[in-house]
Amino acid sequence: MPDPIIRDAVPGDAAAIAAIYAHHVRHGTATFDIDPPAADAWAAKIAGIAGRNSPFIVAMMDGAVVGYAYAAQFRDRPAYAGTCENSIYVAADQVGRGLGAALLTALVAKAADAGFGQMIAVIGGAEPASVAVHARCGFVEAGRLRNVGRKFGRLLDTVYMQRDLQGC
Repeated sequence: MPDPIIRDAVPGDAAAIAAIYAHHVRHGTATFDIDPPAADAWAAKIAGIAGRNSPFIVAMMDGAVVGYAYAAQFRDRPAYAGTCENSIYVAADQVGRGLGAALLTALVAKAADAGFGQMIAVIGGAEPASVAVHARCGFVEAGRLRNVGRKFGRLLDTVYMQRDLQGC
């Protein structure tokens, strides 16, 4: 597989991002959302994250958006200004091809450049593939919240992973 082109997201990517995320909302447990946001909500999110000088990127293959990732301040309090939380999703037909790792690697560098010192991954459903890609990219488990989400009739854990961005 050729390397993806990774670039900053623009509001015009919102429909593709909405479609990728909607699949994961409807079929997976990595997100605890039940109803997928519409494309206009994604356009606003792209603009909002970029407006705060935080990274929102997409992976392109053959001219199409096949994955996205963004980092935003972990919590909305001044003391957390140096810590971000990531979010990464790959199109269902592209899973297992290394796109998640490519996106996460690029996101880590961009978050460090944006001034973040720590990155947190909040992994819904303790999804093994997400835990594995984060571990490959230097994240370590920082904690687990047991049975905190309910989706598809199951109680689910959330795993917190963390990576120091200093020296990236």
